[in-house]
Amino acid sequence: MILPWLIGLPVLGGLAALLLGTHRPRAARLAVLLVLSVDLALALSLWSKAPFGLPAAGGGFFVEFSAPWIPRFGISLHLGIDGLSLLMVLLTLFLGILSVAASWREIEERVGFFHLNLMWVLAGVIGVFLTLDLFLLYFFWELMLVPMYFLIGVHGHERRVFAALKFFIFTQVGGLLMLLSIVALAAAHARATGTLTFDYLALLGTPMGRTTATLLMLGFFVGFAVKLPAFPFHTWLPDAHTEAPTAGSVLLAGLLLKTGAYGLLRFVVPLFPAAAERFAPAAMTLGVIGILYGAMLAFAQNDLKRFVAYTSVSHLGFVLLGVFAWNRLALQGVVMQMICHGLSTGALFMLVGALGERTGTRDLRRLGGLWAAAPRMGALGLVLAMASLGLPGLGNFVAEFLVLAGAFRVQPGLTILAAIGLVFAAIYALVLVQRTFHGGNAEGWKIRDLGRRELVILGSVIVVLVWLGFHPQPVLDAAGPALARLESIVAG
Repeated sequence: MILPWLIGLPVLGGLAALLLGTHRPRAARLAVLLVLSVDLALALSLWSKAPFGLPAAGGGFFVEFSAPWIPRFGISLHLGIDGLSLLMVLLTLFLGILSVAASWREIEERVGFFHLNLMWVLAGVIGVFLTLDLFLLYFFWELMLVPMYFLIGVHGHERRVFAALKFFIFTQVGGLLMLLSIVALAAAHARATGTLTFDYLALLGTPMGRTTATLLMLGFFVGFAVKLPAFPFHTWLPDAHTEAPTAGSVLLAGLLLKTGAYGLLRFVVPLFPAAAERFAPAAMTLGVIGILYGAMLAFAQNDLKRFVAYTSVSHLGFVLLGVFAWNRLALQGVVMQMICHGLSTGALFMLVGALGERTGTRDLRRLGGLWAAAPRMGALGLVLAMASLGLPGLGNFVAEFLVLAGAFRVQPGLTILAAIGLVFAAIYALVLVQRTFHGGNAEGWKIRDLGRRELVILGSVIVVLVWLGFHPQPVLDAAGPALARLESIVAG
């Protein structure tokens, strides 16, 4: 029952926060932290039991849970965890705890409702990482959508309603396309075998025509590419980030975008290997366009949150490039990029939130000269910017190097263009630091430096990024059997 509890505890914790939040907001925050800490301990207990060195039984999943849900239509509560999904669950719970801590002082109204939505987003994300039933996948996909809509629309900034609606429409349309493809895939399997099922393991290798496979693959691809977000489906992201509260931006950048990457890795290519191989040059081209386009648009931004949001579009282009290169080096890089981007960009949004709280603005034209006023904030901002540009010694460098090394074997020309994005990343990261912390203090800022709570939050992220930069092997070992299994599925 450990897998259902990983999902159920955040749901129950959110309800507890809702009940406590009206009269005892501090108790609500503490309850949420306690629940997430227990959930993280459960996930860590699985790490010690995981057979990372050996392929596990049951299709590579070393712990599974299955119970009938709607047996008439072949729908079950089928959950499973392997090294890949375990890494994503650990990332989810770690960033969830940091999100609660980062919003400790920011959210003063409707505290219970805020934490209810935050916890249910986390439950939906964990569900996506654990589900082995495609109908259940869609259920968790929508479970993420609704509470995130309320996080942005209720607790966001000035144009929060517009941003929340745009986010909802984009992701809902992508989700509906994915649902249609899920139903069509189950129907194709029923025609071929006489058994109606939505079970992921059963649907692998479903025989279907070339055109059918291509259309269904594109339906899945669009659903996940919108959430990634890949060019040209990215336009909802800057608005959502700009208007979301700090915790909302952390969840978006660190977790929800990773569900799109996970979906491409776990579902799109394994379910439709031949169609994905035919589509690979186009998908890798979109990835490279996203890398360069996101980097160039970052230069044009004056709002700090929009600046960081467009860097996400650029960095996640490496995920699209690596997934469709589909070799061991590239896939290892994809996993590392999912983790390291989630950590570094999530921490950058926490820093931007702290800066906005102190100055009342995120306008780069008004900022500058803040290092003298807040040296600890400047130093941590510099380290996180270096992580974003992929400085050697930090996990992001390992991730992007592996993606480029793997992609070069498949598409050397596109890989060279993608590498130019690293040059752009170095420039915009340095521009970000210079415009925010250096130069003249024209506004005469005198702000409070980072406190102990904020130093612990951001420092913990930096420690993990440095550890991954110098010792990525535990992550690669954990994901290794899962990636080998996915490669064998595609190889037939």
